[in-house]
Amino acid sequence: MPVEENQQPLLQEEEEDRAYDSDEKVLIIGVDSDTESGGSTVLPPFSWKKLWLFTGPGFLMSIAFLDPGNLEGDLQAGAIAGYSLLWLLLWATAMGLLVQLLSARLGVATGRHLAELCREEYPTWASMILWIMAELALIGADIQEVIGSAIALKILSNGFLPLWAGVTITACDCFIFLFLENYGVRKLEAVFAVLIGIMAVTFGWMFADAKPSASELFLGILIPKLSSRTIQQAVGVVGCIIMPHNVFLHSALVQSREIDHNKKGRVQEALRYYSIESTTALVISFVINLFVTTVFAKGFYGTELANSIGLVNAGQYLQDKYGGGFFPILYIWGIGLLAAGQSSTITGTYAGQFIMGGFLNLRLKKWLRALITRSCAIIPTMIVALVFDTSEDSLDILNEWLNVLQSIQIPFALIPLLCLVSKEQIMGTFKIGPILKMVSWLVAALVIVINGYLLLDFFLNELAGVAFTTVVCGFTGAYVAFIIYLISRSFTCFSWCCPSKQIEVE
Repeated sequence: MPVEENQQPLLQEEEEDRAYDSDEKVLIIGVDSDTESGGSTVLPPFSWKKLWLFTGPGFLMSIAFLDPGNLEGDLQAGAIAGYSLLWLLLWATAMGLLVQLLSARLGVATGRHLAELCREEYPTWASMILWIMAELALIGADIQEVIGSAIALKILSNGFLPLWAGVTITACDCFIFLFLENYGVRKLEAVFAVLIGIMAVTFGWMFADAKPSASELFLGILIPKLSSRTIQQAVGVVGCIIMPHNVFLHSALVQSREIDHNKKGRVQEALRYYSIESTTALVISFVINLFVTTVFAKGFYGTELANSIGLVNAGQYLQDKYGGGFFPILYIWGIGLLAAGQSSTITGTYAGQFIMGGFLNLRLKKWLRALITRSCAIIPTMIVALVFDTSEDSLDILNEWLNVLQSIQIPFALIPLLCLVSKEQIMGTFKIGPILKMVSWLVAALVIVINGYLLLDFFLNELAGVAFTTVVCGFTGAYVAFIIYLISRSFTCFSWCCPSKQIEVE
């Protein structure tokens, strides 16, 4: 296997650049032995104990599917479109799962994460553009997540804490959670499991209180339905599922387990267990998103309030609709929103460390890198909180702009990922096959087109003026040109038709 032989020295040479030091990784104890026959390694038998040891990274990844931005998309889809977009939520989650499995595959097979590989595979100017885009996407996501936590704290304090105070508390909480990392990866993963559990319980409680129609729920999941009136909500459902920083994050998180890359069976084993736990995590995230969508579909679909519901006023609307009960639903919503915001800010911090360290090849201590990456997001978030804490409308406008920022960045994570997992020099025998490659590119094209529609619709409806239009057109030209460059590089350099012939030459 010449590819694998060439790959191993590279992995050893770059060992110091890995996302986790060797003493930080979870050791996967091999109670069985790999058997080799004809140069191929047999996949070890399934073990529940090993599945438990591999469980963790997928649940951290799933947090991005449950962040405050997603929750806002859920509640607006439910209030405006009712149950009719549940099928789209299901398929959008499935598309997100495919992308995240490819990210995990890249990290497991190479022993390095996406940001590091982008730095090595692209020219310096291109990798710097990719880094800037990834940082902008991360800052935009972090602002939404921190603002979501601040809104939750404002709800739980009965309005005593203003947004800027909630932002400050959230920033401090982030470093408290980072401190937990000193106790080991598994302990930190347990904290995230608790936060996901809190979301499941709180939003499930709301679901039970609302008592949505079971028949309409299942019809919404099984029967695709889309109208011109709900197209914007449909685009929002798909657009907020795939987060650019999460694509970078998952390829790094899977390296928290120590596996023997010299044995093909061990790599296959890791991919199998990561596929199972990632799928389980996203099934749970889908159920939680479904809870939120159906609660607002039952309470506000077809009402005059439907078009005015946002993250800021959702709790009060729920309280007015469903009343207090044993425990006021306003506080149930606030607790769930706080868990979503806190957990997503931590994963954002992790992603920021990996993105900055990978693209810039930094050798900084983790606490210093965390301080730098958090400052990049907290400072603009604090400014936003002070400026936009005047009205609900201003926060809704801010959220629209942040969604646009996220949409712009998606191609700069998806295209490099698909190019790299298709490249035999990078992946060896673990490169994706022709069918999976075709499906992956179709999904990526669909997501990019959907987000392109969102951008076009936003700019046509919100912006005016000849000078500004000229600037936007110039930016759009450069944006499209760079995307074309990334795509063309995949065709010209990665030998789609006969990769084995290219390897023989090398």
